[in-house]
Amino acid sequence: MATVVAFHAHPDDETLLTGGTLAKLSAAGHRTVIVVATDGHMADLDGRKPLRLGELAASAATLGVHRVVHLGYADSGHGAVLYADPPDRMRFARADPEEAAGRLAAILREEHAEILLSYDRNGGYGHRDHVRVHQVGKRAAELAGVSRVLDATLPREGYTRLVRSLERLRVPFRYDPSVLASLFSPRSAITHRIDVAAHAAQRRTALAAHRSIAEGSSRFATIAKVLLRLPTPILARVMHWEWFAEEGATPGSGAPLDDIFLPAPR
Repeated sequence: MATVVAFHAHPDDETLLTGGTLAKLSAAGHRTVIVVATDGHMADLDGRKPLRLGELAASAATLGVHRVVHLGYADSGHGAVLYADPPDRMRFARADPEEAAGRLAAILREEHAEILLSYDRNGGYGHRDHVRVHQVGKRAAELAGVSRVLDATLPREGYTRLVRSLERLRVPFRYDPSVLASLFSPRSAITHRIDVAAHAAQRRTALAAHRSIAEGSSRFATIAKVLLRLPTPILARVMHWEWFAEEGATPGSGAPLDDIFLPAPR
C-alpha cells in the first residue's frame, strides 16, 4: 500500500479539491496524510485552541485520513492588503519558500510518500497562499525525492460555466470576469480525472465540519451553503470528479487517467 500526502493552504481546502480522492484512497487501504500550510486564522484567538485546525481534524477523520500536520504558518488572506504577522507565527506568503519546502520535505521523507498532491501554478483561483503551496510543494518534492506531484485543479472551462450559472441563478458569488481566463487549468493540461461520486456523503460531512467558515460570508461559505443543501444523489453528480495535472506531463497527451497511481505520459 502507498502513502499519499495532500498539501493544502487552509483548513477547508481539503474537502473541495481532494476530499473524494483522499476518501477513496483511504477506503482502499492506502495511507493518507494532510499537511496544511496555515491554521486559517487572520487574527489571534486569545490563546484558545485554533478552532479551524480542530475542524480540519474532524473533516480529516470523516475522510479516513490517517494524519494531519500544520506546517506552522498563518493565513495570508486574499485581497490587496497583506496584514502584519501575528505575534507567534509568520503569514505563509511571507515565508521563505526554501524554509517552508524544507519543513514539508521532512514530512514527505518521514512518511515515505510516493505521491504529493499539491495545487496548480495559478493557485486555483489565485489566492496568494494557494500560489505559494504550488511553489513550496514542487520544491519540497524535489528535496525529498518524491518523483510524482499531482496538482489538484479544475478544468477552467467547466469552472467558467459554473460561475456564470451561479450568476444566472442570482447566487451571491463575487468574481472578476476579466480573470476567469487565468484560473485553474485548461482542460488540455489535466492528466487525471478521479471518479469520487461514491464518497459524496463523506464529503458532505467533511464539508459541514468546517462550521466556522461555512456559516460566514466568504467565497467558501457561499459554495458550502449551496452544496450542503443538495440531496446526496444530486451532490454526487455535482461533485462526481476531482481533477489533477501531473507535473512534468506532456500537455494534451490523451484522455485523463482514472487512477492517480497511473503516471501520465512525459
